[in-house]
Amino acid sequence: MPLNSKLNQPREKLSLEGVDCLSLDELVAVLLETGTKTESVQLLAKRFIMRFRGTSEIQQASVTEFQKIKGIGPAKACKLAAAIELGRRVHKEQQGKERLTIRTPEQAALLVMPELRFLHQEHFHCLFLNTKNHLLHRETLFIGSLNMSVVHPREIFRTALKVSAASVLCFHNHPSGDPTPSKEDISATKRIQESGEIVGIELLDHIIIAKDKYLSLKEQRYF
Repeated sequence: MPLNSKLNQPREKLSLEGVDCLSLDELVAVLLETGTKTESVQLLAKRFIMRFRGTSEIQQASVTEFQKIKGIGPAKACKLAAAIELGRRVHKEQQGKERLTIRTPEQAALLVMPELRFLHQEHFHCLFLNTKNHLLHRETLFIGSLNMSVVHPREIFRTALKVSAASVLCFHNHPSGDPTPSKEDISATKRIQESGEIVGIELLDHIIIAKDKYLSLKEQRYF
């Protein structure tokens, strides 16, 4: 019997035991549905997981990168990308409903680390809080090889005013893995703080994320 024609075992396992019982490669196998003429869908899924080494790299991969894996064409790649994006959006929406309360730099860093720690480009990300430090909104405002001079306070506080935030937490990642702030990081932070004072929205902290570590500019007394 051709490998593609048989109902794959992960799907049967899902039906009988529930989706929580599936391993990562089994989840991928369900999405892929079929293997190739020479390889089962389970083996294809295992190769996929070996290529990306876990969920963090899978989350950042593009449709084009998925298609570099033998056996994954445009249709399979798009299905994988759509599933990942759906999971990301559900996660963000759920976080909003839970009314997360941010009280320490560690809490804030742990919240954004999964999204920022493995990025290959610098992202400038903000959390917007109300007077009780409940999370109202989060958004990435700038992407690229950041010269911190391009981070305009007006973009930050335009969003803050739009969501009626009382305070803001700023983050950016250092792909190098070193969280030490540059002179531009420090001057940009002071510029954001001063702009916030003018509009009445407090900059609570600016935190640099670097893989498995972070640095709080507020704790380090840079502002």
